[in-house]
Amino acid sequence: MKKILLSSAVVALVAVIGAVSQTSRGAKHHAVFQLTEPDGDAWQVLEPHVTNLQAAFAKDGGVEVEVVFYGPGLNMLRKTNTVYEERLKKLVAAGVKLSACQNAMKVLKVTTEDLFPFASQVESGLAEITRQQEAGWAYIH
Repeated sequence: MKKILLSSAVVALVAVIGAVSQTSRGAKHHAVFQLTEPDGDAWQVLEPHVTNLQAAFAKDGGVEVEVVFYGPGLNMLRKTNTVYEERLKKLVAAGVKLSACQNAMKVLKVTTEDLFPFASQVESGLAEITRQQEAGWAYIH
C-alpha cells in the first residue's frame, strides 16, 4: 500500500512539474496574440507591438509571447510571403513562438512544406488561445 501511495505521489509530482514547465519558460508575464487578417495593418504592427511588449517587461521578469495565426492570417506564415520573412525570423530569434492553426491549414489547403520552417503548429488556433488564457496568459487581439 505504501508503494502504491508513493508511486501515485511521484506520478502527481511529475505531472505538476510538466504542466508548469509547459506554461512558463521563466518569464513573469505571458501574452498570446492572434493574427487573423489576410494582410494589411495587422501585419504591419505585429512586430512593433511584440517588440514593445518585450521591451516594457524586460526589467520586470520578461514576457513569453506566442502569436497564433488562424483563418486568413495563416497566410503570413507561408514561404511565398517573403516580405515578412525577416521580421518573423527576428521575432523567433527573440523567443516568440509563431503557431499555425492546423484547422485553417486544412481549410486553406496549406501543407507543412508551405510554411516557413520556423513556424510551429497547433491543432486548433482557438483552442490554443483558450488554453493559454486558462493558464493565465493575456490575450491580445
